[in-house]
Amino acid sequence: MIDLTALDRDGAAALLRFYRDIGVETLVAETPFDRFAQSEAERLSPREAPALDEVFAPPAPPAPPPAARQPAPRPPMERKPALNKASAPVAPAPSARPAAAMSHDAATASAREQAAGARTLDELRERLAAFDGCALKVSATQLVFADGAPDARIMIIGEGPGADEDRIGRPFVGRAGQLLDKMLAAIDLDRTKVYIANVAPWRPPGNRTPTPQELALCLPFVQRQIELVSPDFLVLLGASAAQTLLGEREGIMRLRGHWRDYLCENRTIRALPMLHPAYLLRAPLAKAQAWRDLRALKKAIDHAGVV
Repeated sequence: MIDLTALDRDGAAALLRFYRDIGVETLVAETPFDRFAQSEAERLSPREAPALDEVFAPPAPPAPPPAARQPAPRPPMERKPALNKASAPVAPAPSARPAAAMSHDAATASAREQAAGARTLDELRERLAAFDGCALKVSATQLVFADGAPDARIMIIGEGPGADEDRIGRPFVGRAGQLLDKMLAAIDLDRTKVYIANVAPWRPPGNRTPTPQELALCLPFVQRQIELVSPDFLVLLGASAAQTLLGEREGIMRLRGHWRDYLCENRTIRALPMLHPAYLLRAPLAKAQAWRDLRALKKAIDHAGVV
């Protein structure tokens, strides 16, 4: 727990920058806060804007209706003869409760079936866009499928889209993406020579880390994406990508910089876990480790002669 009263001006500014970098978009208090009413009050001019006490005060009880003439009594309704039970139409019984949502096991099985049936990257994108088994799709603006060259020999896989990616529909276009572009340029690569995707194609709310259940639902699609691209090298950015695709439990600090084998259909692809650019923005001193990993990737690429 951070003692906010002990922070000076510089410390408070540093804390706010940290919250911005990790994706904090709004503050949550213990009691509900009507931000729609606040926005309406801010839109009005000072003369028109009501006081906050008026905005958030409970509604006043309705005034009693004015006295009115008593309506004239209605004549008694004529009773219709009862229908014969044998000929009366029977209305269907209403459902007691809505249909249960798809279970996690059923959703995972559906994801495997849909991914395996895709024969091209375009078809895989269509099937992924139509897949409703992952809750991340509900809160995201749009699907963020991939960017770069589909026939690239180097495939880069990150964790999931951020706010900029969710708005634009392409992976790694925000601040972390700009840093990734600089990292690629340092070893004579760019987006025309690589293929970029994420293990989670929808933005998690608040840029949080995808849960293991969400990653399990997305895994069949990214595995099929790797099969269809069929690269010679995989670059796995961050713990979520490395742990999900390699089946590892170690943290990224232990995984980074060490080549692994990724089994893809009947072949093996060399995979290199690296630090995520978003982490490097928060921890600039770790760029020295990232540079060593980039040099290892450059050496492997030059030796294989794939670019």
